[in-house]
Amino acid sequence: VPAVRPGRLYSAADPLELLGPGAEQRLLGSSSAWAVVFFASWCGHCIHFAPVWRALAHDIRGEPAVVLAAIDCADEDNQQVCSDFGITGFPTVKFFRAFSKKPEDGIRITNPSATVKDLRHAIVTNLEQSQDAWPPACPPLEPASAEEVRTFFQRNKDQYLALIFEKSSSFVGREVALDMLQYENIAVRRVLSSEEELVEKFGVTSFPSGYLLLRNGSFSRLPVHVEARSFYTYYLRTLSGITRGSYKLNATASASNETDRVSHPLRADRSKLYMADLESALHYSLRVEAARASSLSGAQLAAFKCYVATLVKYFPGRPCVQTYLQTLDAWLRNWTEPELPRTVLKEAMKNNRDASQPSVLPTNVTWVGCQGSERHFRGYPCGLWTIFHLLTVQAAQNGPDKELPLEVLSTMRCYVQHFFGCQECAEHFEAMAAKSMDRVASREEAVLWLWSHHNEVNARLAGGDTEDPKFPKLQWPPPDLCPQCHKEEQGVHAWEEPAVVTFLKAHFSPANIYMDYAEPDPIPVAREGTGTRLGTAGPPEERGRGEEEEKETEGEARVPGHPGSPEPRRPSIVRLNPKLREGGEDIVDLDSFSEQHFKSQALRAAAGRRRRISKRDTIALPRGAAAGRERRRAPGLLLREEEEEEDAREGLRRSPWLRVLGLGFSRLDISLCVALYFLSSMCLLGMYTFFRLRTRARKGCPGFPMA
Repeated sequence: VPAVRPGRLYSAADPLELLGPGAEQRLLGSSSAWAVVFFASWCGHCIHFAPVWRALAHDIRGEPAVVLAAIDCADEDNQQVCSDFGITGFPTVKFFRAFSKKPEDGIRITNPSATVKDLRHAIVTNLEQSQDAWPPACPPLEPASAEEVRTFFQRNKDQYLALIFEKSSSFVGREVALDMLQYENIAVRRVLSSEEELVEKFGVTSFPSGYLLLRNGSFSRLPVHVEARSFYTYYLRTLSGITRGSYKLNATASASNETDRVSHPLRADRSKLYMADLESALHYSLRVEAARASSLSGAQLAAFKCYVATLVKYFPGRPCVQTYLQTLDAWLRNWTEPELPRTVLKEAMKNNRDASQPSVLPTNVTWVGCQGSERHFRGYPCGLWTIFHLLTVQAAQNGPDKELPLEVLSTMRCYVQHFFGCQECAEHFEAMAAKSMDRVASREEAVLWLWSHHNEVNARLAGGDTEDPKFPKLQWPPPDLCPQCHKEEQGVHAWEEPAVVTFLKAHFSPANIYMDYAEPDPIPVAREGTGTRLGTAGPPEERGRGEEEEKETEGEARVPGHPGSPEPRRPSIVRLNPKLREGGEDIVDLDSFSEQHFKSQALRAAAGRRRRISKRDTIALPRGAAAGRERRRAPGLLLREEEEEEDAREGLRRSPWLRVLGLGFSRLDISLCVALYFLSSMCLLGMYTFFRLRTRARKGCPGFPMA
């Protein structure tokens, strides 16, 4: 079974089976052992519970009757496995009896965050309830009768029989029996205090008590300092003739020595947002969390449709991501069935890089501003919080303040309720929403509500197991990011909420989203270097490219780096993903080259009919003035320019042969070529006719040689 580290919380030294794809083969149909599986994720409570599960693994190590395993459901490779086992929240612990046939046969163990002792008792209780599927190699856990003890050595070859006298509510006898299962020449049975015959025979006066019987009929009390499981087990393992059997210990399937720590941390500025974080969180929320269930229906399906519609409306993504969200939203609107199977949804959420407008949401997960010091810190929860803050701010910036104030918050609430993997986190968020969300009366209040409750969550989790020591959970924004956001009232810290709103609108704006470490566009619309922001100018050296074309026409002037703007550069004849282009030679696409080239020529020709701009005519304008000039341009001029460009495109559509014949030529050039071709053809035809007639005339002469 491929080994996967659950949230990178376990090491190769832990006695756990770390399962991945194909886990059903390991867990189902086994006739030799029961299995207890911990389904984990990035969830903070999984991180909190990990030490308990690790301690449990060490506590019951060497017990071949129980296989303790873990599966990382945050890993996309395990998404199908976790879905098949019906895992929708974390942490989840399930018990699988021997001979289990289906994933649905797993029994959920309630209160998975209990102590090691409580979990051990829960496992024993589930073992006892599996009488109809008892593995033959496992010891009996039911109380022994006087008759069984009397005839034990006649029916077994063991050298010793240990009897643990206890009350019915005690687990000591059953735990010792499981501990000693892998040792030969000894058997362990529990005897209840209600078995009066045996109690009187051995003179038992206190419970629990341990006694050792030999084959010769003699017995003695176990000489232990404390009547407890660990003392009984240690003493019995030291008896003469007791050897470890052939049972294999539970061993991790991973021999990897990879470390939890991030080997090459990415450099990030906490005053910036990173598109890599946003797209990684968006990919995980849509393709992993929302698609975890086998199908969506009812309130779940409505919540998913609402989530995608809100993203389409307010998420400031790159053109390829916006096209992806719009395509998915349109597909969901057309879905009218009451149930949406996961396989159908997964197919609908695939990227389409070959479309005229690529529909792509990157699948690689790269954390920059949300990167933690270790792999299980920060990451997706940080990215999702960032998306939610971004959506509330964009809604406040792009709509009437009093209209639909709960539009984004309600979408968040439904998403967290139906899809967020951390069950306890979802319950906390729902409690906060039920308490005060309905009092939000404007979109700016929605921004403040989310900010204040995020700080409330940070205060509750500060100093806990889920806190990254390198990134402590503080009240945000800190004074060094927004000094005007803080004040003191009567010696007590307070927030300056108007300043906070101003800061949030600036921080969560498209202009503050940087493209560092983001996956390149499928068909780049702008050459953006490191540090380029979404919606701002790129580096000077890239703005210089295509400068001559910009001087040619006013219509071609643009702001480099702006999404959706045409870039003034020579058309590329290579349309490959940059990653594929690194390792192999360029592949030339002549069709796309001819189309792009003629389109460029046609647009230049249309622009040539307008006034050309020289360096002497060009004056430097401030950004605001330039924008004002664009607004003051006559509507007729704008309409005429659009008509000329449309005529050029229409000519391209009407003359597909020009894509092949017109490479680098004007219409006049092509017309002359056709005329010359026709004249030369006629000349050749005339010459052929002349010589043919002359040959026939010569054949009629008497002196013409005959064959």
